[in-house]
Amino acid sequence: MSDLVYILQQMINAVSLGSLYALVAVGLSIVFGVLKLTNFAHGDVMMVGAFTTVLLIGVGMPFIPALFCGILGAALAGLLIERIAYRPVRNAPDVTRLLTSLAVTYILENFGILVFSSSPRNFPLPDALNESWQFMGGAITFTNINLLTLALTFASLIGLGWFITKTTLGLGMRAASEDMSAAQLVGLDVNRLIVVAFIVASGFAGLAGILWAAQAGVIQPQMGFTPLLKAFVAAIIGGFGSIAGALLGGFVLGALEIFIVAFLPDAITPYRDAIVFSLLIAFLLFRPGGILKPNREIKL
Repeated sequence: MSDLVYILQQMINAVSLGSLYALVAVGLSIVFGVLKLTNFAHGDVMMVGAFTTVLLIGVGMPFIPALFCGILGAALAGLLIERIAYRPVRNAPDVTRLLTSLAVTYILENFGILVFSSSPRNFPLPDALNESWQFMGGAITFTNINLLTLALTFASLIGLGWFITKTTLGLGMRAASEDMSAAQLVGLDVNRLIVVAFIVASGFAGLAGILWAAQAGVIQPQMGFTPLLKAFVAAIIGGFGSIAGALLGGFVLGALEIFIVAFLPDAITPYRDAIVFSLLIAFLLFRPGGILKPNREIKL
């Protein structure tokens, strides 16, 4: 019984971590699906969402309204990044777009350091969200922030599924991801669709950044780097460009990291990231399309 309880606790931890990776990976896949662009600034949009939330809490706004304002702040950042940085190089060679993405990353990070300093700050999580629930004599424990993370993750993913499959804009994004030129020929406003893709993807990044900071308890300008790398691995594992693949890859990666720490010898734990990136190399070599092998279009 004790072994079963321990496994259940680790599964809870895996789902909680995997949901964060899935949120970031989904945002990466949305932009890649439309523009075939790996948006390395995605992690810094997480930082924008988290810092916006902290600033609003600091002036007296309750946590939940501040959280949604943080998501809006991240979405606005994504809109500005697309308009100022990516649109002028949209038709440029891939290496130009890649370098632009890296440049935006460093600009946002250094702007964050300039405004907020590089020192970590505490994330002001309400006491109610720190309360924990215990079962089986305390053998299984999870906190309210874990529950909120899962609830917001699944609610946002359900909302995204509805948007992609049921709305005109969502269907237009899928058409543009399949063939941008054909979408223009049939009268779709491609610029508008790309802007919407960046707004939605950045909103997901903002939500992930807020929840990541809430669980970690601290924020700093470089906070998005690690989850971005992990989400990139998750997207590759699931199938880059597939929303369902990003979701699957996020949970697979979260489970892998938790189970490495929980079930393998302590001597292996420091090499957790090396194992994760070795898995990435293995997928790139033997199954580059990922588990779901997506087509070019955005799909669920």
